Amino acid sequence: MPHSQPYSRSQRPLYEVKAGLFKGLSHPLRIRLLELLADGAEHTVAELQAQTGLEPSHLSQHLAVLRRHRLVESDRRASHVHYRLAHPEVAELLAVARRLLVDIVTTDGARLDDVAGLPALSR
Repeated sequence: MPHSQPYSRSQRPLYEVKAGLFKGLSHPLRIRLLELLADGAEHTVAELQAQTGLEPSHLSQHLAVLRRHRLVESDRRASHVHYRLAHPEVAELLAVARRLLVDIVTTDGARLDDVAGLPALSR
């Protein structure tokens, strides 16, 4: 049986964008930043820094990755940069991921107490 391509040449860019989405989600601190933004409000870099404890340079790098993969948008107003989710579906994705996490740790039983200590998700 001949080997076939997993997707067509025209589909490749779409799968690359989708893979980029998951690359943007592939770090625990970026997920936490998205969770903070999932409340639907805009947050300044200072607010995000205060809530995460990240050094400004690390926070900036993570926000740049999230922007590059189109998960967040930003606007500069005066001396402050405001961030928000680029799409409300990102908050939905985070909620589904949280439910999946609860299911996995419930099955494992090992980290169930830790889940109860996670910050609440909006929506």
